Amino acid sequence: MSKENFIKGAAILGVAGLLVKILGAIYRIPLTNLIGTEGIGYYQPAYNIYNLLLVVSLSGFPTAIAKLVSEKRALKNFEGAYQVYKVSRWGLFLIGLISSLLVLIFAKNLVSLIGFPGAYYSMLALVPALFAVPLLSAYRGFFQGSQNMAPIALSQIIEQVFRVSVGLYLAYALVGRGLEEAAAGATFGASAGGVAALILIYLMFLFTKKSIKEEIKLSSHNRTEPVKNIVKSLLYIAIPITIGASIAPLMGIMDSYIVSNRLTAIGYTNVQIADMFGELSGTAQTLINFPQVFSTAVAMSLVPAITDAFTKKQNVKLNVTANAGVKMSLIIGLPCGIGLFMLAEPVIALLYSSLGPEKHASSGALLEILAIGVIFLTLVQAFTAILQSINKQFHPVKNLIAGLIVKVILSYILIGMPSINIKGAAISTTISYFVVALLNWYDINNTSIKIKLIQVSSRSLLSVAIMAAATGVSFRFFKSVLHSQNLATLGSITIAVIVYVICLFATGAITKADLELIPKGEKLARFVRK
Repeated sequence: MSKENFIKGAAILGVAGLLVKILGAIYRIPLTNLIGTEGIGYYQPAYNIYNLLLVVSLSGFPTAIAKLVSEKRALKNFEGAYQVYKVSRWGLFLIGLISSLLVLIFAKNLVSLIGFPGAYYSMLALVPALFAVPLLSAYRGFFQGSQNMAPIALSQIIEQVFRVSVGLYLAYALVGRGLEEAAAGATFGASAGGVAALILIYLMFLFTKKSIKEEIKLSSHNRTEPVKNIVKSLLYIAIPITIGASIAPLMGIMDSYIVSNRLTAIGYTNVQIADMFGELSGTAQTLINFPQVFSTAVAMSLVPAITDAFTKKQNVKLNVTANAGVKMSLIIGLPCGIGLFMLAEPVIALLYSSLGPEKHASSGALLEILAIGVIFLTLVQAFTAILQSINKQFHPVKNLIAGLIVKVILSYILIGMPSINIKGAAISTTISYFVVALLNWYDINNTSIKIKLIQVSSRSLLSVAIMAAATGVSFRFFKSVLHSQNLATLGSITIAVIVYVICLFATGAITKADLELIPKGEKLARFVRK
């Protein structure tokens, strides 16, 4: 594959991924305004179980399929590549069939087990998605291994468009019947999206099937192997990736379980618990997802650059690139974290106007806590990318498990305190991100890479301090002049962005070399210089 084609494929997936993440993050805002925090409290627990069940088919297997297909195609063994796809498709079909049937039969038991019986209809609404998405992953893995990224990108966009449009429509149509039904309508969007994407990618596969058969016919290097060998190879690649990817959804399920049980223990009713959990997951947590759109992009761009330097044993370049990547992550994470901390309640009021002042205050308090966690989360993403790039992929998994243990212990203790209650979940999340970031940093510094945190963060911290002062002053000024909190919030956010960007260049936090690390960075550097 030529460099130009590789860049083109990466760009297609990058743009699609950005659109999908933005759509997913924005989706929660109108949904929460429509069904409220109680409705989100029925929606999110079912989604947490769904995400865990899909980890196998969404993380490990597509990567494993892509790797094996790519390897066999590189050897001109096109029949072997097609065999990998066929074995994987049947395996993922069985996974989808079993998981969807189990949820269909035991949905009530599952949601009762985690303490949210009101999420029953939402759990049922996800059954079609549990069947369709694993099959979808088989096609995506094959196309990725064949270096054809367009079908993957299109299926991702279609999946999210259907999820958002169908989910919002059904939530609106069913909200009159009750919040549990409306939440189920919203979750059914995932099923509609999965089925629509599967149909699309299957049709695209049919269009390419002729060329696949032609490749097989013309190659003299075709060779098949026993199915058990292919299964072993798939599992060898998929299992460690799946273990790592399962930590986040597992953390979500543990959150649901502990929140329900500990709040029940201190006297809250099921409706109150669903309402409070909805505030945590539907308002505060949703806003934390926005910065991840950009910090994830930085982490993804780090992998090939660091892998290249590591493979060539270029230690100086390796250290420079790793430190630059961490610095860019902090340049994103610091202002997002501090900005959300300072304007937590006003931002909640701006985006979720229908919730009312009382909910704005309580959700704002949760957002203040989680906003600090944004800084540690961006570091976790950067450090994880570095460790994976230097063949230390099990270190982040080990550290995530440690973070999960810390979160469970702290959540159990803090949520059970009446004066802290649901805020204990936010506090434990922030501390667990800090622990994982610290452990990852320690593991990196035990390699040939040395991350100099003070050096890479000092100028960004200075820029953020100036931005914070400008944010506080401008918010009070706009509020007194405009007599509107929402307008004051928008005005102070605008001032904060302008001041922060100016400070980044004025303090030298961003240099020409940093800009050249990102796509089209040379043009951006020339623009900044002008």
